[in-house]
Amino acid sequence: MSEDEARDGVKGQMLPGIAGICVYMLVVALVGVFGALRGVYPPLVALPVCTMIAIGVFGLMRLRRWGWALVTAGSLFLSGMYGWMARSMSQPRFWVMAALDLCFFLYLVRQETRERLS
Repeated sequence: MSEDEARDGVKGQMLPGIAGICVYMLVVALVGVFGALRGVYPPLVALPVCTMIAIGVFGLMRLRRWGWALVTAGSLFLSGMYGWMARSMSQPRFWVMAALDLCFFLYLVRQETRERLS
């Protein structure tokens, strides 16, 4: 079996890490929506970002490239946003979220992950 045939056999199969990232991103989007509704986050910023992340998660669960692109961009955006919040608010707990989102971004941009998308 050649390497190209092996790659075709894995296309369309979801990795366990993708499912975990999808669950995490849905929770983050839900927290963002409730935070915007309660007035913790600015609604004109939080609601569109959370909507795009939720749409991307459902696309990624169907292994679509556009879903992968939205979730990858969302994880990189959230990593930067949490890093900025940790630095400006002097709350180190946001560094954990920033590092976790950066790890998710690095997982999603791997060649093996991209090969499985349709």
